[in-house]
Order: sequence, then structure tokens, then C-alpha cells
Amino acid sequence: MTEATQAVRPLDGIKVLDLARVLAGPLCSAMLGDLGATVTKIEIPDHGDDSRAFSPHVGGESSYFMLVNRGKKSVTLDLKSDEGRELLLGLIKQADILVENFRPGVTARLGIDYEAVKALNPRLIYVSISGFGQDGPLAHRAAYDHVVQAMGGIMTVTGWPDGPPTRVGDAIGDVVAGIYGSWGALAALFQRDRTGKGQHVDVAMLDSIMSLQMVSLSQITGGKGAPGRVGNAHPISAPMDSYQATDGYVVIAVANDALFARLARALGNPSLTEDPRFKTDPARQGHQEELRALIEAWTRTRSTEEVTQLLDEAGVPAAPIYNLAQALATPHAQHRQLLHTVEHRNAGEFQVMPQPVRFSGITSGGDYAAPTLGQHTDAVLSDELGLAGPDIENLRLRGVI
Repeated sequence: MTEATQAVRPLDGIKVLDLARVLAGPLCSAMLGDLGATVTKIEIPDHGDDSRAFSPHVGGESSYFMLVNRGKKSVTLDLKSDEGRELLLGLIKQADILVENFRPGVTARLGIDYEAVKALNPRLIYVSISGFGQDGPLAHRAAYDHVVQAMGGIMTVTGWPDGPPTRVGDAIGDVVAGIYGSWGALAALFQRDRTGKGQHVDVAMLDSIMSLQMVSLSQITGGKGAPGRVGNAHPISAPMDSYQATDGYVVIAVANDALFARLARALGNPSLTEDPRFKTDPARQGHQEELRALIEAWTRTRSTEEVTQLLDEAGVPAAPIYNLAQALATPHAQHRQLLHTVEHRNAGEFQVMPQPVRFSGITSGGDYAAPTLGQHTDAVLSDELGLAGPDIENLRLRGVI
């Protein structure tokens, strides 16, 4: 092995307890695991994380679950039983980070909220991800991605002006909350190195999705009010939109006058820069339909590949519109090794996507296979808590694990 592959990963030696389900919390802990942390997932006996039931299944295993719970250990515990809770408290004493996404109040009823466990482990970083945060007028509500997209403003700027508000096509509310959760855990871990103390990290999905909308926020704070839907156009710059080619659509992104001059030359019409309708960005924004007609007169006679190649040569940002399968098949995605093939004990060969950030001197790699339900229960209870085989079997017979 080279020195790079032997390098210590950023979170090697860090222990994470994952009490979360479905997406936001499990993604948070998975990202910590990608950086080298040992992640132990606590699941309900018999059926485990709800996402184990999400289709499609490969070899009886949910592809959704395997993506989000890559590289973790699975331990089954009945947290409603006294013995199950005591076992969890034993694991909490040894943990560096705990991640949960119960509705606020549930962990208190189980006796495992931050106030209850910080005395056991003052160095514990306790990450809570919920729809609306741990306090406030909405804290009691359950939330799904659809709910926070609706309440967070992003649906009102997604879609076409003459259509209804539209949900962004993937669960970005969950995903961004998971990313912020991992970011918060890392910041708290860094602070713990200075103070010796852990803390409670409170992540709200609604807060997270609102924080994503920098362009919209700039309009509101700049006094222009809440923006509306503009389809694939941009609320500030033009031309920045999708345009029809012979075999699909391309996106062209022109954000300043210099780029527009390059586009005009590529279109074979350099005098466009002297047209009063198109001389400045605000002027171009006010005459987008006329500009669209000129641009599509050129793109409609060419393929998406030809358009993007010609504009790339001209120095104008442009791209074909891919679906995710097409994007993953590109030379870029393959060169960046975004997908990793793992060998799952039931599903066989399966591809997962760890977090994409690269670190110099450290290769991206590791055991990214997701666990089967309870796969590591015996090993963790034995290695971490010192339980003997007969004691573990007795717990299993009584439904505690």
C-alpha cells in the first residue's frame, strides 16, 4: 500500500451512535462514517429502520437503505425496555457523537435526551435533527421533505410562472439537514478539543432549506420582495436558461456582459452587444423572449453535443440536461469515482455514493457495505459492553435485542 492509502482518515477512532431513521439522520452519520468514524446504528428488533422496507430491493435488501447506511454496524435494541435502554446508555458512555431524528420529546420519554445523558458522558456531541427544531411554536410537529419544501419557500420559486408551486424533484430538505448535521457535529468535535466538553447540536429541516436560497434571500433583503417562479431562467441574469436543440435541451449560462459578447460571437451575431435591448444584464432580462428567439434559432439546428462543444470552445458555460443515470455515466463521474462498488452479504455487488469531498493524501475508500438487520449486535455487545454469549442469547430470547 502507498503512504496515501495508509493515511489516517479525518475521523478514524471516533465512535458515532446512530439512533436515526430514514434519511436526514442516517445521512448525517453516514457522512461521518465516510470520513473514518465507526458508526453503530441502533435499530428496532424485527423490522429495523423504516427505510429497510423501501423499494426497490436487491437480494431482499432495500437499495435506499443500503445507500444511506453504508459502512455502518447494526445493533438491535428495544429502547422501550429497561434493559435495552441500559444497554444503550452503556454505549452512550463510550460514544463521541450521537445522532437522532426523533420528534422533539420522544428522547425525553425514553430517558435518553441530551440533558439525561450528558452527565454520563460530558464529552458527548448530541446531534438532533427534526422538522422544526427542538424549541419554538412548531417544534411539536412531524415533518417530511414535502412539508418543509412547502413551508420553506422553495416551491414558490420552482416551476413555471403560469403553473403551480412545484416541489424540487428530490428530498433536498432531508439531505441538506443531514449535511448540516454532519457539519455541526464536526464543528462541535473541534470545539471539544479546545474545551473538553460536548454539546447539543440542534438542526431544523425548515431552517436548513430556507438557508439554501441565497438568490431569493438577496432579493428579499435587497428590498425587492419575494421572487416568483421563472421556469429554468435565472431571476437576476440573462440569458441563463434552457434552450431547445435538435435532440434535447441545453442550458446556457451568461452572467455578465463579457460572457454575452462571447455568446454573440458564437451565434455569428457579434453586433448583438450593441443592441440597446441586450447591452446590459438588466436590459437582457427585460427582453428575454426576444433573446430566446435569437438563441434558439441557432440551437434548434444543432445537437446538444454540438451546441455545448461550440460554446465550450467560445468560453461560454453550457451543458446538456442529463438525468442522473446519464450524469453518472459521464467520464467526469467515472474519473471522480463518485460510485463505489461494494460486496453486500445478501445483495451481492452494489454501488453506493459516499460523500464527494476529496482530501489530499487520503484515498477515498473503505467498507461501504450496509449492514443486515442486527448483523453486529453480538459483536458490539461483547466487544463494547463485555457481555458473554449466554447473556446475549438470553436478551435475544426475551426480545430485548
